[in-house]
Parts: sequence; structure tokens; C-alpha cells
Amino acid sequence: MDINILLKIAGVGILIAVVHQILSKAGREDQAMMTSLAGMIIVLTMVVKEIGSLFETVRTVFDL
Repeated sequence: MDINILLKIAGVGILIAVVHQILSKAGREDQAMMTSLAGMIIVLTMVVKEIGSLFETVRTVFDL
């Protein structure tokens, strides 16, 4: 695992936080919540891919 995945997650988090604040201040709470939910789904898919890669590496190391 390299630092790129952490930077991507941090970038998505910062972007979503800014968009959420802008939408909240504009009175569009439901759109702000949907944006936050979409950001969380994006980050979760990135993490799931990395966990899958980890399991594949463990499987290869232990010849399972």
C-alpha cells in the first residue's frame, strides 16, 4: 500500500466537506446529506478494493 490511496481518501473527504458546508449554508440540507453519502460510498469502494488486494496477497503468501 502506498501513500496515494491515503491522499485520495483525504482529497475526497475535504472536497465532500466543502460541498456539504456550501449546500448546508444555501439551505439545501437534503442535497448536502446525499453528497456526504455519495462521498462515503466512494471512499468505501476504494477501501474494499484495497482489502480485497490484501486478502489476495495473504492468500498468495500462505499458498491457500
